Amino acid sequence: MTALRPLALTLAATAAFAVLPEARAQMTTEHPSAASESWEHTQNHPYVGMWVTADGRVRHELLPNGRYNEARGSRESAYQGRYKVTGPEIFYWDDTGFTADGVFVDTDTLHHGGMILTRRR
Repeated sequence: MTALRPLALTLAATAAFAVLPEARAQMTTEHPSAASESWEHTQNHPYVGMWVTADGRVRHELLPNGRYNEARGSRESAYQGRYKVTGPEIFYWDDTGFTADGVFVDTDTLHHGGMILTRRR
């Protein structure tokens, strides 16, 4: 006889994917063109620099070599990896294989994972 999964656990697991479709897109583990992308960046790229949420909790540093360092709260290097900017879109590939994306609304505003980050000068 197979043990039945508790209903609350089943509902919670289903709700996590049913309610947040945008989170599902953020949680993919591969990008179809990640292996073939060119990671050349220049120091003069308009989006290189520090991007921060209004409360300062999340901080993305986009480095000129195509790498990023994300700090969260007191964790200074919570996530690290590479990024690619294509037009107004940014794609992140974390060193662990996690991928995410965002969009630059203008030269000083980045929308990423339900957060709004602004450029820190």
